[in-house]
Amino acid sequence: MKAIHVTTLDGPEAVEHVDIERPSPGPGQILIEVAVAGVTFPELLQTRGMYQIKHELPFVLGSEAAGVVVEAGEGSKFSVGDRVAAITGRDTFAEYFVADDTNAVKIPDSLSMLHAAAMPMNLFTADFSLRIRGDLQPGQTLLVHGAAGGLGSAGVQLGLAMGAEVIAVVSTDDKADMVRSLGATHVVKADGFKDAVLEIYPEGVDYVFDPVGGDRFTDSIRTLKRFGHLQVLGFTAGEIPTIKVNRLLLKNVSVDGVAWGEARRDETVRIDEQWNAILPFVEAGKLNPHIHATFPLEKAAEAISVLDQRAVLGKVMLEVKPES
Repeated sequence: MKAIHVTTLDGPEAVEHVDIERPSPGPGQILIEVAVAGVTFPELLQTRGMYQIKHELPFVLGSEAAGVVVEAGEGSKFSVGDRVAAITGRDTFAEYFVADDTNAVKIPDSLSMLHAAAMPMNLFTADFSLRIRGDLQPGQTLLVHGAAGGLGSAGVQLGLAMGAEVIAVVSTDDKADMVRSLGATHVVKADGFKDAVLEIYPEGVDYVFDPVGGDRFTDSIRTLKRFGHLQVLGFTAGEIPTIKVNRLLLKNVSVDGVAWGEARRDETVRIDEQWNAILPFVEAGKLNPHIHATFPLEKAAEAISVLDQRAVLGKVMLEVKPES
């Protein structure tokens, strides 16, 4: 089968489109014929050896995909022919990959493979952040940084679906247009966002959803209302910020680390439970990832490089076997 290999840690341009042996599922596993795979920021980092999880070289890149079960191992809860989405952390940039049952969910016939493949990493992370870690309630206010990116746009859509007022922070006009199309309650530019947010909500916001980090961190603290929460999801800006913790005392605010992958490893969260929680929103059309671009599998290097340009609106996808 065809797959995308990382053989050296020299960046996305060094990944290779290779022939490798097709894997077989073991007990409690399924073999999935890939229709579409999502391209995520960790893939970019992995091509440079900069991600916290290290795989022995060479390895097949890719974290998430959607496709059809073509073989089920002994005791699997899935059947041949099931349409599924899965998140494995590796191996999905290929024509076939194996997933544990615990890493896969059935998808409804109404959901396209393209959109199903765009959901796992970002929506499960956003659900962990807003529902499980944050207990976001209808009527509360949510500020989302990087709102036009894959994770940020998932935060915008899920926050709205949960009944929050969502303030989207973006850097450009085209990103502003995109998040308005998602239904964001307010849209502000990253440059001077604090003053813009406090003009709209003088007492501040209940939650800040921050996958960006960098130099906006302190101003994010300043936008919180009393007892508010800043949720740290990542550092796409590159810089890991620091803060003088006396700022947390001024309004009794909290900074919460959100590491969905870590919680999954010890089954603190289970994706089947998460999927059941968000599925009504999916079926109602409230969670519908914006697709920035699709590439064929052999152009994976180009697809990953797009993320490095910091201009993606939503999700970049690899089409492996398009739906007929």
